[in-house]
Amino acid sequence: MSFSDRYQRLELTALVAGILLCTAACAAVTTGVTVETLLKAGASWDGTPYERYPDAAPELTVLKITIPRRTALPWHRHPMPNAAYVVSGELLVEKRDGGQTIRLVAGDVLPEMVNGVHRGVTGDVPVVLIVFYAGARGLPISETLGK
Repeated sequence: MSFSDRYQRLELTALVAGILLCTAACAAVTTGVTVETLLKAGASWDGTPYERYPDAAPELTVLKITIPRRTALPWHRHPMPNAAYVVSGELLVEKRDGGQTIRLVAGDVLPEMVNGVHRGVTGDVPVVLIVFYAGARGLPISETLGK
């Protein structure tokens, strides 16, 4: 990574940090506005620490994902840190290796696994998720795997 790229990344990080600090400070002094941290994590839900962000120009992606009832998503993995907010429904997340699971309901936030193979399974109602990916330009947000 060139000096110019590192400098641009540092500038972007400083800008985002400044905006977040200003937003939090402004919210604190504005009547009736509250700020609630939904997730702050240095590791995924299975306890695996996040090591680093992708080594490329940053690209943020936010998706609204609707999964039909009684659906098992294909096994997949993500090459970057991401977090899912459950808007509605109930989702069982399964880790392929070891069989570890976690059940999520509306209002829960999940720090997802990086490169860990997993899938979501819905129950009797559809699930709506908002998922935030901290990726990089040209890097796919997910890789679907076979059984």
